[in-house]
Formats: sequence, C-alpha cells, structure tokens
Amino acid sequence: MAYLNPAEFVTKMVDSGESKLLMSTRDTLIRSYMAGAILALAAAFAVTVTVNTGNPLIGAMLFPVGFIMLYLMGFDLLTGVFTLAPLAVMDKRPGATWGGVMRNWGLVFCGNFAGALTVAVFMAIILTFGFSEAPGAVGEKLGHIGEGRTLGYSAHGAAGMLTLFVRAVMCNWMVSTGVVAAMMSTTVSGKAIGMWMPVMVFFYMGFEHSIVNMFLFPTGLMLGGNFTLMDYLIWNELPTVLGNLVGGLTFVGATLYSTHYKTAPKRKVS
Repeated sequence: MAYLNPAEFVTKMVDSGESKLLMSTRDTLIRSYMAGAILALAAAFAVTVTVNTGNPLIGAMLFPVGFIMLYLMGFDLLTGVFTLAPLAVMDKRPGATWGGVMRNWGLVFCGNFAGALTVAVFMAIILTFGFSEAPGAVGEKLGHIGEGRTLGYSAHGAAGMLTLFVRAVMCNWMVSTGVVAAMMSTTVSGKAIGMWMPVMVFFYMGFEHSIVNMFLFPTGLMLGGNFTLMDYLIWNELPTVLGNLVGGLTFVGATLYSTHYKTAPKRKVS
C-alpha cells in the first residue's frame, strides 16, 4: 500500500481543516448527519455482536467498520473536526478564523446528534416491535449501558468527573489517530487498516466517544435505562465533548503540526 511520509500527510491534515471551515452549511450538516447515523449503527452492531458472542473483543474488532465506511464516504465526525479545523487557523490559511472553527464545530455537533438520534429511535423500534413489548437481550444491554456511565461516575463525585474527562481525552487521542492514519495511505486497503487499529483500541478500552454516546444514551432512555436526560448531559455528554476536544487537538493535531509541519530549526553541529 502507498505510504505518505509525515510531512506529506500532515499537510493533508491542514488542507482538510481548511476545506471543512470553508464548506457550506448545507454540506456540513448533511455530512455530519450521515456520519452520526453510520457510527451509531456501528455501535448498535458492536453491542449486538458482544451480547450474542459474549466476547467484547469481537465487538470491538468489528466496530471500526462504521468508522471506516463514514470516512471513505467523506462524512464528518465532531471528534475529527476537533483535530483538523484549528490547524487551518494555526497555519493562517485565507478565510480561516476561530469564529469559523466554532461555527464548524457547532454545525457538526448538531448534525452528528441528529443522525445518532435517528438511529437510536430506529433501533428502539426494532428492539421492542414498535414499543409494543419488552426489549430482548440486546435491548436490555443498550438500556443499561448508560447507567454505569452516568450514575457510576456521579457516585464518585469529582473523582468520577475526572475519570470521565480522562477517558474522553484518551478516546479522541485514539480516534483522531485513526483519522490521521487514513491520510497516510492512498489506497482503500491502507486507509482501512490505518483506521481500524486505533479505533478498535478506543472501543475495547471503554473510552468515552461523544458521538457514540449520542446513540447509546438516548437509546438507553427509550429502553428503560435508570438514568435521566440531565444525568446524561452533565455526567457524560458535555464533559465527554470537552475531553474529546482536548485529546484530539492536543495529542494529535497540535503535536503532529508542530513537529512535522512547523518543525523547529535543526541543531547546529560545531
């Protein structure tokens, strides 16, 4: 598979960030809606596999199919634009501003949430025959995932919030590494392999992904999970968004940009 060196793929990262900032509102919303929907379906698939096989590793190994599909189709996740969009401003690209970054992040958040919520409603209907009967094993699992990842954190107070935040940072460290890994190759197989590895790590390790949670938690609420909408927002979604931002921008975007795009002067050997 064709491999691009770091200087080449980091240039592609900056170019991608610029493209996302200049994209129309319509296209941004469509692409982010589809990304949220496809990733949500992949999460439903992974949970189903985990329940049916009793092996979480198999679910984690198969979850990246959704991430790979949405990336190859040019759709946008909030976790990805957290990492890429600011690079265009750092590089002083024409028309790239922090206001444009905030606009892009806001639109992608709304699109991702709408797409994930659509699949959440569809899955709740499927798992309950249109809310006419109790959910089966997969529905039970989806219904209770949100409890441990909201009430479980809140039970530990500040320590729980810190743990949630760090898990979100680690998540987008891995997910954005997958976004960048796709830019290292010019072939479909190379992109798929590059994305698969870090995304599998994040899912199996139980790190917190804001868009996956946009599916899991609304589904849980519809299927009888013992937590509230405010529990979800305060003890998961909002801190997860912030942690995803810090993880992707700090550990992936800024580090690669600073060392492979804006490299420091070489040492002088006397």
